[in-house]
Amino acid sequence: MVSTPAHDPPAAAPSSGEATADTASTARRTGTIIAGCLAVCLAQIGLVLPAAINGVMQRTLQTSGGELTWISDAFLVPAAVLALTFGVVGDLYGRRKLVVGAALLSAVGYLVSATSDSAAQLITGQAISGIGAAALFPASLAMVIAATPTPAARAKGLASWTTALSLGALIAPLMSGGIVEHVAFQWAFGVTGVLAVLTAVGARLLAAESSAPEGRSLDWPGQIAIAVAMLTLLYGIIQGPSDGWGSAPVVACFVAFAVFLAAFVLVENRSVAPMLRLELFRVPAFAASAAMAVIGMFGFLGGAYDLSIRLGVIQHQSPFRTAVPFLVVQGITPFIWPLLVRLLHRVGPGPMLVTGFVSLAVAQLWLRAVPIDETGLVPLLGPLVLNGVGFGLVVAAITAAAVNVVPPALTGMASATTSLVRDLGQTLGPAVVGAVALGLASSQLTGGLADLGLTPKEHGIAAAVLHEGGPIALHTADLGPLSAKLAPYTTDALAHGYNNGLILTAVACAVAAVIAAVFVGFRTGGTRPAEAEGSTA
Repeated sequence: MVSTPAHDPPAAAPSSGEATADTASTARRTGTIIAGCLAVCLAQIGLVLPAAINGVMQRTLQTSGGELTWISDAFLVPAAVLALTFGVVGDLYGRRKLVVGAALLSAVGYLVSATSDSAAQLITGQAISGIGAAALFPASLAMVIAATPTPAARAKGLASWTTALSLGALIAPLMSGGIVEHVAFQWAFGVTGVLAVLTAVGARLLAAESSAPEGRSLDWPGQIAIAVAMLTLLYGIIQGPSDGWGSAPVVACFVAFAVFLAAFVLVENRSVAPMLRLELFRVPAFAASAAMAVIGMFGFLGGAYDLSIRLGVIQHQSPFRTAVPFLVVQGITPFIWPLLVRLLHRVGPGPMLVTGFVSLAVAQLWLRAVPIDETGLVPLLGPLVLNGVGFGLVVAAITAAAVNVVPPALTGMASATTSLVRDLGQTLGPAVVGAVALGLASSQLTGGLADLGLTPKEHGIAAAVLHEGGPIALHTADLGPLSAKLAPYTTDALAHGYNNGLILTAVACAVAAVIAAVFVGFRTGGTRPAEAEGSTA
């Protein structure tokens, strides 16, 4: 549970020298929050960037369904795998230095993507940018937390960080969709690279340095174990539909995940200076926050990925029209920013989390009820607005629920852990939804091609394309008159698959709501740091 609201006590009137020092200190804290917000905004732009242009990238590069999933997940995988590692690096050597370096590394990745002419090069560029984002997410959050020691400042700082994250998700589809309407999709990555350089400069000039090196060290055995565990899990899920769930590589990945996860737990329990103190998970609110972050963000981003495929791939809508629904979703959080500040400070995370996750679950089911041939925006407005409200409430509250129940010395670790589990959930969203949807669509098409009245030659061509590229390739391939014959059936199969994906994401959000209700509760109470409450880890 979260305690009752705390209020900052009135300060005594300062002398002129103290007033000058206080003004400079306040300006530096404000600059640090701005720099942290710029950093998380950049990271979120990179995460959302492919959503509005999935269809264009697929048609330009002739990617398979698996390759299309990897274009998104190549960014998300390192963000999930390396979050804890960069949390340690920031605590040891300084969060500002890490943000500057990570933004510049992201710029390199976007340059690689901007010059890509193949799926392999685009995936490589996305992976490099994802490594930068793996540092930007936890370091930016830790910077903001270090600059906001009082309850009111903490609530405002976390709400600002959350709003910046949502603003990044708002900018990404608008920018990418608008750019791709006029030039090649690669330009969207090039423009983001310029933003990355500007973010590095802003962090260098505006932010105060902060660190928490006490008890922290580069725990290489733990870092290697968790990196291999996460990588093998995600690779197995993404490759399962194309390689076969019973294939030796996929089974080996799941076995390796279990082995290396067990190794990570063993190493961290024995380490003198662990990268993750497992006793943090003995704090019910922190453990619940971690579970909600994985399950809830899986539901949210899985649903967003489902929507992007519906609009850009199945319906062949233009990049800008594909971007508009995402603008609606992500435009809600900046709009309700004052409300988020007030809720965090006076109500607390519990009621916000329950309300937010229920909103997300209802939004996924509502979206599923909209017919696949409905291309207008108006029928989608209800689920889009609910998605936006739910996302704003959840991201602000889940961060507060995690970092405010640990001592200040462990907020860097808590920030990194929150980023890890959130990014893991976001990575699993497209991977699992894509796996389920493509598997169902492929089964329906494989069993139904013989009943479509095709000539033997047409059947052979369709079967070959389906075998090599999957249902999305068959739906988007230019096969002349054959494409017109296949279109109703491929559309129906993909709609069936991705609609079932939305059931999965809705269930995930509902489960997260139950966890929030049970472990965080409905009791109202403001956001305050753990030290102010006398909490221990």
